[in-house]
Amino acid sequence: MRFRAATGRRAFSALRNGYSAAQQLAARADDAQVDCLVIGGGVVGLAAARQLAARADSSVLVVEKNDSVGAETSSRNSEVIHAGIFYPRDSLRTQLCIEGKRLLYAYCQERRIPHARVGKWVVARDAGQEQQLQRLAAHCADVGVPARMVGRAQAARDEPCVRAHAVLDSPTTGIVDSHALLAALRADLEASGGDVALRAEVLALSHDAAGFRALVSTGDRDAPLMAVRAGAVVNAAGLWADRVACMLDPDAWASEYRLHFAKGRYFAYTGPARVRRLVYPLPDRHVTSLGTHLTLDLAGTMRFGPDLEWVPTNTDYSVDSAPIARVAAAVAAYLPSVRPEHLAPGYAGIRPKLQSPGGRFRDFVVREESAAGFPRLVNLVGIESPGLTASLAIARLVDRLLH
Repeated sequence: MRFRAATGRRAFSALRNGYSAAQQLAARADDAQVDCLVIGGGVVGLAAARQLAARADSSVLVVEKNDSVGAETSSRNSEVIHAGIFYPRDSLRTQLCIEGKRLLYAYCQERRIPHARVGKWVVARDAGQEQQLQRLAAHCADVGVPARMVGRAQAARDEPCVRAHAVLDSPTTGIVDSHALLAALRADLEASGGDVALRAEVLALSHDAAGFRALVSTGDRDAPLMAVRAGAVVNAAGLWADRVACMLDPDAWASEYRLHFAKGRYFAYTGPARVRRLVYPLPDRHVTSLGTHLTLDLAGTMRFGPDLEWVPTNTDYSVDSAPIARVAAAVAAYLPSVRPEHLAPGYAGIRPKLQSPGGRFRDFVVREESAAGFPRLVNLVGIESPGLTASLAIARLVDRLLH
């Protein structure tokens, strides 16, 4: 079932005559109706929409405020298929990552999406860190993820450029072309009758006995707004998910779902060292960040990142050379040949974290909100790493929550 907007919509500004977006929505007749509205066209939103649209006679619309799908967190990351080894055993991050990894490798194979199972090393610098690494190895065994300890001598033979007292080898870690993944998910969604509306931002969201209504900007000068009626809503707005949730219940969710923004910059590498797999330092105990690690693209080109900077806004993707000396020093702990002159500014991403600066671990929120008075609303909040890996598993969970 294809989404179709009604014709003859009256054009006016969202703030015309001083009315708020919520007031505009309340006064406006429905322009379109769908079974499910997915807010956010990143990898998680597209995966959820694809899953929902596969059901017979189900109309699904994805609204994405940017000019293209996956323009924010989904394409500004390390493009890693994570193994699922860093997070607490019973957390959604662990469960969905492990399931998502299996689904993603199979999907990449089926849809011929470029990817590679290159493996990952987590390195210990000294005997104290080796004890942490041993605990991480025990955790891997506990959650059923393949991993093995590698000693200093064997590590030196396998990767001569890497300095490590000991290594935990994660053979199921890989890399994927995130842009090709996004394109495949969108193609599958549209083949099932779903739609993606770009430059379409949700300005207001309301709920009544019949379901949900959203006021959406369209980017169309002749019809700049439309009101969409939906039986269900999936809030997959990523960096904006807390704000979308608060359109419905700011009193309950302004604090619980408040996001903090962690900017991570990546740096291109032009030095002589060559490494065949990903290399990670040990993360901090609250897993705030996985550290400035060595990643590879599908051509084998090395880069380093992300670093971590807490920022007040979620729109600044600038990268300059100021952090290069600090980044080079962090990388030199495991790749001692790296010098600042080998690094150049690359790109940046911003992670939507429920965890506050210095705070304890926070899990993904994947929640159907009947208990809060909003049946058939699924909030996806704080979906950062390993969200790309977990995307297909999250999509299956969203489908179960709604059906």
